[in-house]
Amino acid sequence: MSITREFFRHPVLTGAVAASSPKLAEAMTAGLGLESAGLVVELGPGTGVFTDAVVRRLPPGARLIAVEINPRLARELRSRHRDVEVVEGSAENLCSYVDEAADVVVSGLPWTVMPGERQLRILDQVTEVLAPHGRFTTFAYAHAAWTSPARRFAAALRDRFAVTGRTPLVWPNLPPAFVHRAALPQRTGRRSGQPVTAAS
Repeated sequence: MSITREFFRHPVLTGAVAASSPKLAEAMTAGLGLESAGLVVELGPGTGVFTDAVVRRLPPGARLIAVEINPRLARELRSRHRDVEVVEGSAENLCSYVDEAADVVVSGLPWTVMPGERQLRILDQVTEVLAPHGRFTTFAYAHAAWTSPARRFAAALRDRFAVTGRTPLVWPNLPPAFVHRAALPQRTGRRSGQPVTAAS
């Protein structure tokens, strides 16, 4: 399945023109504690580049829930990763797909092409499903880093997490990108291990 083909087929649903590189996948998944995670959530897995990297790091018995809005990509991912719980739906409804607190949320969503209100709705869902010790990772293309949507997203991360930062630029990617890291969500609605309920 080509992410480029899906971009031209459904540009609103598919934010990336080319698949992310293995180097970006490594930067996205390193240092998150995936090796000891019980539940990980992936948003916008696309063709599964990040999914592959996450699966390689997870311990036996860990769960991975992948939320993909594009039906074709969801079907392809489901056929490749039988042990991954692939949900066909929007990240805006994340709380309805996750039944326990997540240790990590990994996102491949195209934040800079979203309206501001949608950015905030999804981030609120992310902080709601994360455990108090939870971590969040996503990426941004370097050429868009200083646009208004990108600055708004970075500010929203700082508002919702006690710790935020970003990696050096990953040049072996098309386009070059960096990774946002955030930890310790400030708007969790429950203690670790308790069931998740939909946000009001």
